[in-house]
Amino acid sequence: MFRPSTVNRLFHTSRHFLKVVPEAVAKQNTTTRTMSSSDRPNGLKANKGIELLTFGTPNGHKASIILEELKEAYGKEYTFQSIPIMENIQKEPWFTKLGPNGRIPVIVDHDNKDFAVQEGLAILAYLTRKYDEKKLFSFEYDSDDYSLCEQWMAWQHGGLGPMQGQANHFYRLAKERIPYPTQRYIGETERLIGILENQLKDKEWLVGSKYSIADIACFSWVNCAYFAGIDIKSFPKVYQWCQRINDRPAVKKGVAIPSESKIINPAYEVRIKEEEGFADKEKELQDLRDKAKEQYNYKYSSP
Repeated sequence: MFRPSTVNRLFHTSRHFLKVVPEAVAKQNTTTRTMSSSDRPNGLKANKGIELLTFGTPNGHKASIILEELKEAYGKEYTFQSIPIMENIQKEPWFTKLGPNGRIPVIVDHDNKDFAVQEGLAILAYLTRKYDEKKLFSFEYDSDDYSLCEQWMAWQHGGLGPMQGQANHFYRLAKERIPYPTQRYIGETERLIGILENQLKDKEWLVGSKYSIADIACFSWVNCAYFAGIDIKSFPKVYQWCQRINDRPAVKKGVAIPSESKIINPAYEVRIKEEEGFADKEKELQDLRDKAKEQYNYKYSSP
């Protein structure tokens, strides 16, 4: 087992990231910084266009990226509110009336009788169905590519997202470092990213010959791979695909909603090079990961 003193030290190391994913901070500290009552969201603030309720997580980035793409392509304006998930604003009645699951992101389409949509997959589908008139990011309904796009989005929603989310938790956020789930969920995330690697071996995008909401759905998680203990550079085709997407102006804006993220891969790579002490602290986490894999004789394979 990992020593408690090491666990505690590494937990505090992870707080560099918790400005963006801060739920564990509330569990570890007796005093927690909260928003002032004047800043705290307590309802919708817009009356036209799309209103996005979000936070800087992979699921949140799905919604903000497609909204920025639609804004750039069609001039579709939107507003957003930051919903700090560590304060459980997403559990309040005004929010759950819009998103019954009490999770971000949620959008409200004020131009469609204030229609609310929860879940990243559903948001991607709704926004492109309603507002991607030229099918720049989606596909014709009766085409095979439409089905393929659905399949990759469902794959992410049911596989990559949940598994990588658990990897995030056990690798970086859990109070106790437990070897079995650490190697289990990191290993399954690696397997799933390996499937993307194979899909991209002779093509630039997941479906057809264009960037689409299938790419956005999967990218939003893969773009936070380092946070989950995944060496994304060991998947060269996926790494290049991420670079192509990160180079898009709308994506640069989208991953900075509601604020600049420290957990996305490009920010992580900068911190490793420039932030004093960060590389050493990450090396400690990686050593624990590798010991967990060794303990359970983990061997990478995909599919």
